[in-house]
Amino acid sequence: MAETIEELTIQWEEPDGTITVKELQKEILTKGSWTTIMYLYQDLDRKKNEFGEPKVRIQRYRKRDGQFLPQSKFNITNGKQAHQMADILQRWYKAEG
Repeated sequence: MAETIEELTIQWEEPDGTITVKELQKEILTKGSWTTIMYLYQDLDRKKNEFGEPKVRIQRYRKRDGQFLPQSKFNITNGKQAHQMADILQRWYKAEG
């Protein structure tokens, strides 16, 4: 478990050294006892032995007893979904003025 926000990652490496989830970028959205991070990442397609299209994960952590523990996550699995969400958010917040 991570003790600092900087240590948090979604990159995953198997014991044999194979990276199965590759973290491409990380943006910290909120800091504190409840921390939210947005990751850009790729999953390894084991059949093709290559990484797939980039995806986005929004991960929420809770700091407890000095450790950041994952609490919830949401994955955006393709570009179409990401653009739809961005359009909706822009429309909603534009409407607020």
